[in-house]
Amino acid sequence: MHRRAVLRNGLALGGTAVASAVLSGPASAATGIAATAAASPAPSPYGSLEGRTPDGNGLVLPDGFSSRIVAVGGAGVGATDYTWPLFPDGKGTFATPDGGWILACNHEVFDNQTVGKSVGGASSIRFDSRGSILDAYPILEGSHSNSRGATTPWGTWLSCQEAHQGDGRVWECDPTGEGPAVPRNALGVWTHGSVAVDAVGGHCYLTEAHRDGRLYRFTMLDGSAAGASLADGPLEAMVVDPDGGVSWIPVPDPSGSVAPTRVQAADGFVTPVGGGAWVRDGSLLFTTALDDRVHAVDLANQRHSVLWDGSGHRQPLVGIGDLTVAPVSADLFVAEDRGDMELVLIGTEGLVAPFCRMVGDDHRLSAITGPCFDPSGTRLFVSSLRGRGEALVRDVVEDIDWGDGVEGRHVGVTYEVSGPFRSGPRIDPASGSITTVPLSTTTAAPGGTGTTSVPVPEEAVDAMSTTVAPSTTLQRASDRPAQPAGADGGMGGATLGLGAVAILALGAGVVALRRRSSYGSGDIDPVGPVE
Repeated sequence: MHRRAVLRNGLALGGTAVASAVLSGPASAATGIAATAAASPAPSPYGSLEGRTPDGNGLVLPDGFSSRIVAVGGAGVGATDYTWPLFPDGKGTFATPDGGWILACNHEVFDNQTVGKSVGGASSIRFDSRGSILDAYPILEGSHSNSRGATTPWGTWLSCQEAHQGDGRVWECDPTGEGPAVPRNALGVWTHGSVAVDAVGGHCYLTEAHRDGRLYRFTMLDGSAAGASLADGPLEAMVVDPDGGVSWIPVPDPSGSVAPTRVQAADGFVTPVGGGAWVRDGSLLFTTALDDRVHAVDLANQRHSVLWDGSGHRQPLVGIGDLTVAPVSADLFVAEDRGDMELVLIGTEGLVAPFCRMVGDDHRLSAITGPCFDPSGTRLFVSSLRGRGEALVRDVVEDIDWGDGVEGRHVGVTYEVSGPFRSGPRIDPASGSITTVPLSTTTAAPGGTGTTSVPVPEEAVDAMSTTVAPSTTLQRASDRPAQPAGADGGMGGATLGLGAVAILALGAGVVALRRRSSYGSGDIDPVGPVE
């Protein structure tokens, strides 16, 4: 049997960008996401990072947490024969039938000089139930500028190209590597920021990584039914009235062949370098990087508001980047593109505090990208976009003239962070005091190749609701083509079973943030500015 064939029997959605998830609690039942609009700096439940010594990977972590290197650009992944591409960016995870998981990862390798070369795209790493690496392989080739993405409720990975007008698409990828990657042109052609899938409402929401970007809504004609298709459907842009009311106007030509989509939606709400997008608890959340803001749209009432205004270098979150939400606690982890190179916690109780900091020359000229959890919520994956490795950038990608501005060994590194992640806050209704409950502790498996988890303490069960993630079924062709399909269509004859994924967690929280790297900062981008 093919070593990945077993994965065709089912994948359960996990990790980042679980856009169909329902995250609710007593505080959010009536007021939705607006309940946490007052999120503000406060002591971290994991303790302060100040005075702590970085580990051997240059990561400053709270007490009880540790990191390991999972993959390095230009080097082999574990004991596999697959060379990890440069510049790891957006990521998501999928549970496998054997108790392990697959990590899907985009690679933000730009290709301005040699469009169509297989220099970026997306890859997958398969782990067993203990966290040991079993396999690694490409899931999207012949693409470039692949930045953020999203998992879908039916078990595929959406990879967004942050490419210039005319070449920026959303690719739907099979994380098992068995089926071909398919360009979903109906989702528009522009400099894509990110995407979030709302299976309940039957929509995809998309950001635009442009200084004059817009926020878009794609309607799936099949809605949330099994086999929902991204092949065809209307595309619209958001309009916000002065009082915050939201409406949507059509984008006649999603391909942008005559005029850019943002020009077609001239009355649309301007999103300066739109970044991450997420749907939770009936709200759409998205970020705008140039003004460091987190926005929310109440989808039921069609109202817009600003949840976090980071303009003026508001601490501790400076430089809005990528994001993920812890699947059990519903805490938000926000990655900085600049500033202090921190992964910042926005807790469900409204606190904002640093969780992790990357320091030293290994992370110079870098950005924190692609944070996501494994399906159990006990391991956090995160990358240093241009972290230092041993391979030379020029040797990994010879076809591109990188010029003199890129340091040769800043190739990108992906880490796993493990430790006592909390299940969520516990609030005493009488006193209002807040305590936290650890979800688990993790220890390194023999040889440092994996982790094992200590089960959630019984006394913590009443502090969180049950997580239910039904497996979805993916039936794939036995042979994986070397290149993605050239035209919009089905997933190579795949039959996709749509699982209704519902993640129930205590409390409400801010969910947002995601951006590429270095816009508006003094950092050096390997290939050129945004449009």
